[in-house]
Amino acid sequence: VQLVESGGGSVQPGGSLRLSCAASGYTYARGCMAWFRQAPGKEREGVAAIASDGDTRYADSVKGRFTISQDNAKNTLNLQMNSLTPEDTAMYYCAAGCLVFLTFNPSRYPYWGQGTQVTVSS
Repeated sequence: VQLVESGGGSVQPGGSLRLSCAASGYTYARGCMAWFRQAPGKEREGVAAIASDGDTRYADSVKGRFTISQDNAKNTLNLQMNSLTPEDTAMYYCAAGCLVFLTFNPSRYPYWGQGTQVTVSS
């Protein structure tokens, strides 16, 4: 299984970014997928998760601003991020394969991408 993130970058507060994660060697029936993030000096935290049936879960800090989606035909996981704030600055990671429904526990995900940096500043 290989996960490759893209779409990170620098944006001003209030701006938007769309992250994508290309999954190879993975089928969505194998479990849920999620986006995590990790800021310097902080623990990795779950941002959004999606199950194979389309159910979703969001961290309270991103509800109403972020949207997770999956394109089964393209084997791609997406994260649309709107109304970004400096507190969203972090390395964002795609994770896959969890067998605990929509968990935000990183140890439950066996597959990880290398991350894409998101920086929000004026």
